[in-house]
Amino acid sequence: MNGQPRPGRPHQATGAWMPGDPPGSRRFFEIPRPLALDGGATLSGVVVAYETWGTLKADRSNAVLLCHAWTGDSHATGPAEHGHPAPGWWEGAVGPGLAIDTRRWFVVCANVLGGCQGSTGPASPHPVDGRPYGSRFPVITIRDMVRAQARLADHLGVQRWHAVVGGSMGGMQVLEWAVMFPQRVGGIVPIATCTQASAQQIAWGAIGRRAIRMDPKWRGGDYYDADPDDGPWEGLATARMVAQVTFRSDNVFTDRFGRELADGATLHDGLDLWQRFEVERYLDYHGDKLVRRFDTNSYLIIGKAMDLHDIGRGRSGLGAAISRVTSPALVMGISSDILYPTYQQRQIHELLLSEGTKSDYVEIDSPHGHDAFLINLDQVAPPIQQFLESLAPA
Repeated sequence: MNGQPRPGRPHQATGAWMPGDPPGSRRFFEIPRPLALDGGATLSGVVVAYETWGTLKADRSNAVLLCHAWTGDSHATGPAEHGHPAPGWWEGAVGPGLAIDTRRWFVVCANVLGGCQGSTGPASPHPVDGRPYGSRFPVITIRDMVRAQARLADHLGVQRWHAVVGGSMGGMQVLEWAVMFPQRVGGIVPIATCTQASAQQIAWGAIGRRAIRMDPKWRGGDYYDADPDDGPWEGLATARMVAQVTFRSDNVFTDRFGRELADGATLHDGLDLWQRFEVERYLDYHGDKLVRRFDTNSYLIIGKAMDLHDIGRGRSGLGAAISRVTSPALVMGISSDILYPTYQQRQIHELLLSEGTKSDYVEIDSPHGHDAFLINLDQVAPPIQQFLESLAPA
């Protein structure tokens, strides 16, 4: 990108789902009382957008919660439709006869607090004046996301999840569920995640935040009334490009793109500062794709929550936090993950074992890096299926 909007469909100020848009398969639950947050603030009128698949048994024993990653949403499975511009993010893993079999399990996935696909977030109307929260939206934590999900579970009549499953930021939520509400969790599957964000993970997030903050069209977070192509799409796209590099491995980038120039250019045509390599075109594509379905402020808020993630915070350290976990665990890592290296998943596994909690560790052998938990379902899905079936019968 050269700082100028690329030709084509204009970029709206936000890619958030807004009230009045087609709901798709979403359902909505408004938490009836204010939600107290870790930072000391409270939010009133909090809405949680969620989707369900399958049927909840009369004894409510077969509920499985899926927790999505940074730019995911409630649409874990299902076709693209009005309200859902793309198929589900775990299509192929969730559904009738699949690993998370919706003929057996009642599956729930909620858009996180702070998100932009139906749950209360920065693009949502403030209850006082009806204008988007924007810069008024408070900093939240992974624990705050889980508190909102717990209220949803109460609403659905689920007192105890058969299992809670999620990758990346979803895995952070899985761990917090097990620590915050051990009596409400039958089993956990944290994938490609960590007990606490490392300095390098925080550093990647800081670069993305800086890119957004430097975009003059971000306007300090109050940009929702901007005209098309006058919102902070450039900053968000750049932040996404940075993140996208961490989602894949060096080998995948090299094998797929090499040093090829894009757009049919060759070095025989002469040298041009803005001549793109194929890998640049790939990153441009992913940056442009995100700005059309996501909100810049939500990207900031959720990314900050990930950087703040530390299950030991305020709990006398990691060991004390893990000692609260009572449910069996299936911990999964990815061999080529540079964003959440496997030592972090091994740490989770070893901490659980040290506290006498049953835990199995499975490592996905994949060249695809962090995103392998969304790509290599042939390796990811079978262990999850076996784990769900190994827990106390639903």
